[in-house]
Amino acid sequence: MSLRVAEHLETQLDAIIDRLGQYVACASVSADPAFEHGMQAARDFLIARLGEIGMENIQLLDGGGHKAVYADWLHAPGKPTLIVYGHYDVQPPDPLNAWETDPFVLTRKGDRLYARGASDNKGSSTIAIESLAAYLAIEGGFPFNVRCLFEGEEEVGAVTLPAIFERYRDLLQGDLVLSADGGRNGFWPAINVGCRGVNAMEVTLKTSAVRDLHSGRYGGTTRNALHDMARLLSSLHDNDGRVIVDGFLPETSLPSAEARRHVAELGMDEEAFFASFGGASHGYPDYSAIERLMLMPTLEINGMWGGYTGPGSKTVIPNTAHAKITIRLVPGQDPKETAATVARHLEAHAPAGTSIEITSDRGGAPAYNLAEDSPLVIAADRVLREVTGETPVRVRSGGTSPITSTIRQELGIDTLMFGFSLPADGVHAPNESYAIESIREGIRCWPLMLTELGRVWAAK
Repeated sequence: MSLRVAEHLETQLDAIIDRLGQYVACASVSADPAFEHGMQAARDFLIARLGEIGMENIQLLDGGGHKAVYADWLHAPGKPTLIVYGHYDVQPPDPLNAWETDPFVLTRKGDRLYARGASDNKGSSTIAIESLAAYLAIEGGFPFNVRCLFEGEEEVGAVTLPAIFERYRDLLQGDLVLSADGGRNGFWPAINVGCRGVNAMEVTLKTSAVRDLHSGRYGGTTRNALHDMARLLSSLHDNDGRVIVDGFLPETSLPSAEARRHVAELGMDEEAFFASFGGASHGYPDYSAIERLMLMPTLEINGMWGGYTGPGSKTVIPNTAHAKITIRLVPGQDPKETAATVARHLEAHAPAGTSIEITSDRGGAPAYNLAEDSPLVIAADRVLREVTGETPVRVRSGGTSPITSTIRQELGIDTLMFGFSLPADGVHAPNESYAIESIREGIRCWPLMLTELGRVWAAK
């Protein structure tokens, strides 16, 4: 069944790449209102393509922000329902002068396709849509019911997605979610069975001075907000990189021996890992780099500013300093409680004579785990064994895909990230690209996954 579908898709590779080109030409940057025309163009593209392939009940779902595109095929009465998820929004293309090609024109160079969104997430979403199209064309239907949800706010935190789930709960009833988002972390074959959570905050520190001061008239006599901010932030870690905030990492959230064994099976070459970006090992010294990446939390300073940062010199003592912080969370760490723990630490360690304000624009997302006995994991394991002839490893993403925990929280169902992006794709950066081989692998694996998931469900 799925072999016929995959063989058909292989003959359609050029047409698939052409349609991906049409999709990335829709400059769908969700963060910038100036790109609303591109957001609308992407929705129009999806509506037209989903209709062409035979999906039904196509409509826009409005949660108060960028609308999501919905479609379904519900002709398997009594069978489970799979939700296929992707997102049509992309990151801003800035800085434009760093691009070697037009970011919204799909450009082929050798075995890669360059454009903003070519990998994240339009490439993998195209694989999903084209697999559904071929399945309907060759087999006439699916072994279960299918609903599609392509939303437009993933790159800005999917802020109105919970409202969409609440408003359209009946329309989004399903049993499992197969996501076209996510990547392979450089390991193959691999099944993504989880990801770290995230929260973010911004800190503003002020001295008692009513304004920035002349460093000649006042230097050496009073507090400097940037000095105090640097000292405050340095209190979050010890010299080895451990987080030393009381209560930050509960004993129950430390990685188990079994989890560490699974990570060791990945066999990551640490020397090559650090050489790939010119880095040096730093962090919890009792854990390997791959353990720190997949199993341990982080507390990162993303930016610090204040005073004068323009060209030339301006000799001031700033009275205000700012910093941005993100936290990557592991299972057992609540996003809001962990952020509150960090906030209490900062407040307690603020230098005398200063005041601090801590704000956050998000509630955060918890870490996500997918159980080994999930039909999604069972089916993916069988598919990857068949395609590669190898035993798939289990990986956890060091990044965060809030959609997984949001769907579990709002709809009560599990999600498998089944995207085909790779670290070499440079997602979110200038000159983002997607390997043509990733498309070939995707159009082999997605039809197999649909068939195998139907078999696993039928056996239950």
